[in-house]
Amino acid sequence: MSAIILATFNARYQHAAFGLRYLLANLGELRAEAALLEFDLQRNPEAAAEQILAHQPRVVGVAVYIWNVRQTAELLATLRRRAPGVKLVLGGPEVSYETETHPLAPLADFVICGEADLVFADLCRAVLAGQPPHEKILRPPPPDPAQLALPYEFYSDHDLATRFAYLEASRGCPFGCEYCVSAIDRGVRRFDWTRLQPEFERLLARGARRIKFVDRTFNLDLELGRAVLEFFYARAVTGVQVHIEITPSCLTEAWRELLRRAPPGLLRLEVGVQTFDETISAQIGRPQSAAQAEDALRFLRTETNVLIHADLIAGLPGQTLEMFAADFDRMVALQPHEIQVGILKRLRGTAIGRHDAEWGVRWNTEPPYDILENKLLDAATVTQLKRFARCWEILGNRGRFEQTLPLLWSAPGDSPFSKVWKFTEQLFPRFGKLHGIPLLDFARALFDFMADFQGLEKPRIAAALRADLARSGAPHLPKWVREI
Repeated sequence: MSAIILATFNARYQHAAFGLRYLLANLGELRAEAALLEFDLQRNPEAAAEQILAHQPRVVGVAVYIWNVRQTAELLATLRRRAPGVKLVLGGPEVSYETETHPLAPLADFVICGEADLVFADLCRAVLAGQPPHEKILRPPPPDPAQLALPYEFYSDHDLATRFAYLEASRGCPFGCEYCVSAIDRGVRRFDWTRLQPEFERLLARGARRIKFVDRTFNLDLELGRAVLEFFYARAVTGVQVHIEITPSCLTEAWRELLRRAPPGLLRLEVGVQTFDETISAQIGRPQSAAQAEDALRFLRTETNVLIHADLIAGLPGQTLEMFAADFDRMVALQPHEIQVGILKRLRGTAIGRHDAEWGVRWNTEPPYDILENKLLDAATVTQLKRFARCWEILGNRGRFEQTLPLLWSAPGDSPFSKVWKFTEQLFPRFGKLHGIPLLDFARALFDFMADFQGLEKPRIAAALRADLARSGAPHLPKWVREI
């Protein structure tokens, strides 16, 4: 039996609830009375509720994110119906802003806005003592990292073998990007490296291999960043990969020298570009030099061994389809290993909605709160952009078409954006969907497109696809690709 249950629905099994592990670590004397339960999105909320109630809890804390609102709503309704005496506590970024109007708020007894590491324990003590606070919505100040118990012991050995291990060296962000919740509360707080090092040492010794730092801008602090990276450089072994997020504007020469020394395969850098258009960048609170961003990406590609994951956003205020196409083509020319095409969202609490009247923006009122249309992009175009993003994810980001993609780019005429756009126009009518397409079916559609619409020779296409499919582990090669 556990008096306190911490629960959430993770987006995928390989993700782990980092925030809930912090709450568990900071429960103090109540830690022995608490249990952590994690579910993925395929888990039936009724079954999740049954598992939670089997512990006979008095407090259930649920972490809410953009991807699990529907599952959380069903879970809360079931818990309220079956165990009305249990206190339900919500937290997480999805309910931390515009809280009073959130549809989940009426289902909860308490909502903690912002970082709940310390206040959740105080709330549990009060509830278990029969003295719950009168306020339903709690807004604690951000804690000093020095006050926090660290959560890393609460990754099980099974977690470390099968999931990402989330780490952090700092919290907060100094930038004001209007589409990002990190811009709401400015300021950066750093953890003491002397506390982090032994924790990270133990994680590696226990088998952590897929490591992801959640710091919003890892390359802000050279001293701390150098300590962290030197630590992993000295312990780099095959199979270990460390993901960090950087901003091009902070890539100083000292940082470049540090990244030049990264062992092959160790670092995966997420580089936030979003757009090369300086006017749009400035008006969304993210002023940056396009030339500086391009130079940073070129440096990373040509002078380091890091894997580069570069971000672009489609649907920004004032951005036409042609402007996004130019961004995409410019990014393709820089050859990052992955290009993430994100669709603009109006996350709760962010300032991006201030442009709605000027640009006639209409948003999806349900998660993921993505743009539906504006004055420059009608609904049909936005829908096609979303399909484009999905098609590109399969074609360009999964590493399955390393031979075929350069061949596609070599076809004369169309730009890379135009090629992928036209392929997407062929792909969706063919399958009626862009999720769950078998690899061989996708490859055949790509073959047909390259031969029939790009004018490439069938034997060349087939040879490239044979190499890619064999490397991707396709169990057998179909006749159409073997015999051409």
